[in-house]
Amino acid sequence: MDLGLKDRVYVVTGASRGLGRAAAEALVADGAKVVVSGRDEKSVSEAAAAIGPGAHGVAGDNADPALAERLIRTARAEFGGFDGILISVGGPPPGYPTANSDEQWRASFESVFLGAVRLARAAAAELGEGGVIGFVLSASVHEPIPGLAISNGLRPGLAGYAKSLAYELGPRGIRVLGLLPSRIDTDRMRELDALSGDAAAARAAQESRIPLRRYGTPEEFGRAAAFLLSPAASYLTGIMLPVDGGTRHGF
Repeated sequence: MDLGLKDRVYVVTGASRGLGRAAAEALVADGAKVVVSGRDEKSVSEAAAAIGPGAHGVAGDNADPALAERLIRTARAEFGGFDGILISVGGPPPGYPTANSDEQWRASFESVFLGAVRLARAAAAELGEGGVIGFVLSASVHEPIPGLAISNGLRPGLAGYAKSLAYELGPRGIRVLGLLPSRIDTDRMRELDALSGDAAAARAAQESRIPLRRYGTPEEFGRAAAFLLSPAASYLTGIMLPVDGGTRHGF
């Protein structure tokens, strides 16, 4: 199936590794052009080079209020347009509800929540009919994950913001959606498994609860993201798509 991505231009944040990078790779593989961002200049440059000539790297932190305008301006300058954004950020620090410090909460709110809101607002101001705004969230939108109190607090709020934005922008023909990954085999997930003291045992226990009995691959997540961002998904908006191998039991 042709997703209609040829020569469309997207911004993908948090794309130097993990889920953001997987999404950027899938978009470019189907013909799109992508501006990828991440906090570390060397990592972003290397990621853009590895993705190929359809990618351009920009170093920046989602918490920086000036980043959104710079990314959109770069998309127009490098590739001649701007058709959508996928807002992905690194996961906030792990911890239990009584353990995370005020500073951890503040820093995470700035990057995970307010940074994402700023990026979405800036994109909404620049996109035309057919544009799309995507959020990489988490399965914690529906079910809190033990040991990830900050994520459990912030991700559902962003899902609510995304749903509200979908209602506001729908009449302009702009779609808004979220992806809810669960156990995807990224560096971040391996780090979380290792916190148990026995990463292999933690992974085996998690896989036993997944109907498909395995972790997802970044490539599988990337293909799901590319489809939702593409014109092929033109009648999908306001949705939160679990990418979790069937882990979520509800509809």
